[in-house]
Amino acid sequence: MPLATGRSYLAIPGPSVSPDRVLNAMHRTAPNIYEGEIIDVTRTVVADLKRVALTGQNVAIYIANGHGAWEAAICNMFSRGDRALLAATGRFGFGWAETARKMGIEVDILDFGKSGPADPARIAEALRADTDHEIRAVLVTHVDTASSARNDIAAIRAAIDSAGHPALLAVDAIASLGCDELRMDEWGIDVIIGASQKGLMIPPGLGFIWFSDKALAVSQQSGLVTPYWDWKPRAVGAEFWQYFGGTAPTHHLYGLREALTMILDEEGLENTWDRHRRLANAIWAAFDAWGKGTGIALNIPDPSARGWSVTAATIPNGGAGALRKWLETEAGVTLGIGLGMAQPTEPSYADFLRVAHMGHVNAHMTLGVLATMEAGMQALGIPHGPGALEAAAAAILR
Repeated sequence: MPLATGRSYLAIPGPSVSPDRVLNAMHRTAPNIYEGEIIDVTRTVVADLKRVALTGQNVAIYIANGHGAWEAAICNMFSRGDRALLAATGRFGFGWAETARKMGIEVDILDFGKSGPADPARIAEALRADTDHEIRAVLVTHVDTASSARNDIAAIRAAIDSAGHPALLAVDAIASLGCDELRMDEWGIDVIIGASQKGLMIPPGLGFIWFSDKALAVSQQSGLVTPYWDWKPRAVGAEFWQYFGGTAPTHHLYGLREALTMILDEEGLENTWDRHRRLANAIWAAFDAWGKGTGIALNIPDPSARGWSVTAATIPNGGAGALRKWLETEAGVTLGIGLGMAQPTEPSYADFLRVAHMGHVNAHMTLGVLATMEAGMQALGIPHGPGALEAAAAAILR
């Protein structure tokens, strides 16, 4: 008899778990959208979105998912025929490039594989070769949601500067915002892309772009910008409706207000980062123990290059797929598929999975996932090393 009855746990890299407080804040009648409370709430949300990205510059809110935010960023940074340099460290790097190409941008891809971060020296080399400064922006994911590789954004900024190149630095932080350390102004980031359904703990539906004054100036000449995606009125609109290109996403704003209060004013942003770091270390410790002599392995060998919000791993011989199925049907836990690691038609597709530990997640949730994973390995006869749960508990305490 399955043990899945009860509250299920969606441990995938978005949508993440939404706190009851956030859901309760959203569970209300729609407000007056012309005056009053919602305008005041939005004003505080905008200010706190800047706090969560550690910037004093600009932010725009879109009724969209992360793919919509990708498109908005491209619209505002480029004209058709412009060039971009993209550092790919997993499936979502290539996804951003595909979107840009479909919009008429020439994208030079530096492919750093699926098991490690981008090399800033190679980025600097590519920029030095662009003597006519045709490259308008360097695009990079902070944490690729598929591979779980984390890039050193400050080092990439330094590489751009060392090359003496004027390109914007645009960062996809959809999987990292509110989970991994991210400092827009200090690290010299020009554009950050985020979404509501991961570290910010809100249901899918909102996309965000933080952009520097330099990026704002560049957007004045963009030939791709359209009325809806234009970030200028969303950041400095004279009328309330302009912040959203029309009707405000009222209930998401109430949920976001609650989530930002939890992150910034109650837990504290740096404490939020540290919680994710410690939970990530527990996941990694368990996989290290399971992997002794078995072939189970983390996708990113170097701990310093792993994101704190999601962990990609392999359990060979179809073990990952079998374990995912067992967990969902027998234990009420859903893990993420191994996105981009192999094609669904390939036998090795079932060798990969992802464990998310982003947003509203604590020690008992993370340790519970690991314990049910170990139970599933036992039930399925998947070879695994001993001591994983003890190692995870010790890692959380360190």
